[in-house]
Amino acid sequence: MESDLRYYSRRAAEEALAASRAITAAARERRQNLADTYMRKVQELRAN
Repeated sequence: MESDLRYYSRRAAEEALAASRAITAAARERRQNLADTYMRKVQELRAN
């Protein structure tokens, strides 16, 4: 089973890539917001 840290890291990378490929500004913003959210989770897990 995948650890939380690995999952959130993977999802952050996937969403950042999706943001870079997004066609519309709205889609890019949504994807980047998700990437940022996942990165915050990664930072929280590393801090603990």
